[in-house]
Amino acid sequence: MTRQVVRRFVAGEENDEVVAVARRLTAAGMHVTIDHLGEDTTTLSQAEGVRDTYRALLASLGRAGLAASAEASVKLSALGGSLPVDGRDHAYRLTRDICAAAAAAGCAVTIDMEDHSTVDTTLAVLHDLRAEFPWVGVALQACLHRTVSDCRDLAYAGSRVRLVKGAYAEPASVAHVRSRQVDDAFEHCLRVLMAGDGYPMVATHDPRLVDSAIRLARDNGRGAGDFEFQMLYGIRANEQARLAGEGHRMRVYLPYGHDWYGYFTRRLAEKPANLLLLARSFAPGAAN
Repeated sequence: MTRQVVRRFVAGEENDEVVAVARRLTAAGMHVTIDHLGEDTTTLSQAEGVRDTYRALLASLGRAGLAASAEASVKLSALGGSLPVDGRDHAYRLTRDICAAAAAAGCAVTIDMEDHSTVDTTLAVLHDLRAEFPWVGVALQACLHRTVSDCRDLAYAGSRVRLVKGAYAEPASVAHVRSRQVDDAFEHCLRVLMAGDGYPMVATHDPRLVDSAIRLARDNGRGAGDFEFQMLYGIRANEQARLAGEGHRMRVYLPYGHDWYGYFTRRLAEKPANLLLLARSFAPGAAN
């Protein structure tokens, strides 16, 4: 029964399954970003296995003719970043290998952000990667107090920044914890990114913030190709189709892999609001 529910939110377990979903979504005018589920690898061989999975995925996307509409989302903790010895170096090396495979296939890569203790390392790895692959994107979490400043630093030409509210339970010393505060912080960060020279990727399902993004893009002279929306697979699919139909670039976040149970339960456990979002997604007509 759980598998039946999860299939709505996870695009399969194997490469061919997620490529098939990506093909269907791109045929409907969407873009996709694909995340191979799993994080916090405990051995270097596990991390190298994650790298190899991504390289195979990117090659499959290239062969399927989906490269122009697809990218990979990666977590540094899945690529050795949380290993106790030389974790940062392993994460950089293995992520660089993925970026090289993406470049060969014609795809892009975005680095997911994890909890607040990893931000400095993630941004340092991003800086090093951009020396060779300037198109590498990064996610920033609006809930963190520091993120407005990080947005200012990263709002330069060619810089791809995915802005999310933040899914980790963070202490009040480093993050906004009230929902309204997080929403206000998201809007503040969004203003910085839209006014800058980079490429904002607006990752939210919140209708008010979607409207704010459209307004801020217009006020800053941005056209349809100068920013994009991102939403999770299986959540507010009607809204995704509406935005794409109106000419906005809409990218669907496609998780896949054998660790689907962990992904699903974490999504529900991270914030109580996710339970409400899930419940709403089952309303008649909500998903298609």
